[in-house]
Amino acid sequence: MVEQIVFTLRARSRGIHLVTSEIIGRLPALPEKGLLHLLIRHTSAALALNENADPDVRHDLSAIFDRLVPENAPFYLHTDEGPDDMPAHAKAVIVGASLTVPISAHRLNLGTWQGLYLCEFRDAGGPREIVATIIG
Repeated sequence: MVEQIVFTLRARSRGIHLVTSEIIGRLPALPEKGLLHLLIRHTSAALALNENADPDVRHDLSAIFDRLVPENAPFYLHTDEGPDDMPAHAKAVIVGASLTVPISAHRLNLGTWQGLYLCEFRDAGGPREIVATIIG
């Protein structure tokens, strides 16, 4: 069985946001076992899997990305959409546009401290569209 749905995550400010519950809440019933593949259909945001307990991790990750890829670098050519746009594209390339998570016993088989993140790299990125493909 392969099932595919498209849904939208609500708009969020720039930052790393734990969205595990929001994503699970949008999915149909999961099979006994299989895979969930998630794709974010945007070039200035990303999906990641990381620590789900301590919010300081999300804050620190945002700070790390902002230092790795600063705004207003003098060598940027793509600047028409504001100072956060080109850095957002670069950060999205670093993190990635998709995740694959195993499904076991009708649930996402995540580690104890793992959660799904929306990495919003724009100041006002808007709602973000996700394609979820369930294989099982």
